[in-house]
Amino acid sequence: MPDAPSPLRLLLIEDEAPIRRFLRIVLEGAGHVMDGAARGCEGIERAATGAPSAVVLDLGLPDMDGKAVIAAIREWSDVPIVVVLVRSAEADIVAAPDAGADDYVTKPFAPAELLARLRALVRRRSAGGSPLIMTNGDLGIDLAARTVTMAGLPVRLTRKEFDVLALLARNAGRLLTHRELLQTIWGPAHLGDSHYLRIAVGHLREKLGDDAAALRMIFTEPGIGYRFASAE
Repeated sequence: MPDAPSPLRLLLIEDEAPIRRFLRIVLEGAGHVMDGAARGCEGIERAATGAPSAVVLDLGLPDMDGKAVIAAIREWSDVPIVVVLVRSAEADIVAAPDAGADDYVTKPFAPAELLARLRALVRRRSAGGSPLIMTNGDLGIDLAARTVTMAGLPVRLTRKEFDVLALLARNAGRLLTHRELLQTIWGPAHLGDSHYLRIAVGHLREKLGDDAAALRMIFTEPGIGYRFASAE
C-alpha cells in the first residue's frame, strides 16, 4: 500500500469566522494542522514565524488588500499560496497570479479540491522548502514548536522576541529593513514605532549572549535595519 500523505501545516488568512471554523474541522479531521488569522497583518506575521507548508488566503480582508499580503510574503518566502475568490471576480483571477499566488479556488469550493491543490503545490516546492529546525553555532530554533536553545539549554523569549529572531534567522545573511520587520511583525500601523524593534533586539542579544562589543548573531546596519549571521 502507498504511504499516506504527510500532514500539512496550513495557514488560513480569512476574516469570516464560520469559514475558519469549518476548514479547521475538515483539515484537522484529515490529520493536518491549521493556523488561522483574521487580518492581513496578522497573517503576514504568522507566515513569517509559523513555518506553514502552504497559505490559503481570502483576498477580501478588512485591513489590507489580499494582493498586498501576497506581495509582503513574497518578499522573503516562496511558500505555496492558494487564494480564495468569488466566482465573478475575473479581475482578481488575473491579478492574483501576477501578485505571486500559485493557484486559486472559487467559492463555494470542496475542501477535497482545496487539499488536492495544496498537496500538489507542496510536493513541487518540497525540494527547496525551509527547515522547521534551524541551527547557527550553539543557537537552535524550532520554528514549529516556537522554542529556542543555546548550547542545548532552553532560552525563554516573549512572543515578539521569538518572531523577530525567527524572521531574521530565516533570512540569514540578508539585510532586513526596520520597515520590513515592523510591518511583518507588528503590522502596518506600527511602521514608525522603531523603538519596539530596538527593544526586542536588545533583549534578544542579552538572552542569547550576543555581546554588543563583539556581535556574532544579530548585526545592526545603522539607520537601515538588521542582518542575522549566515549559518556556519
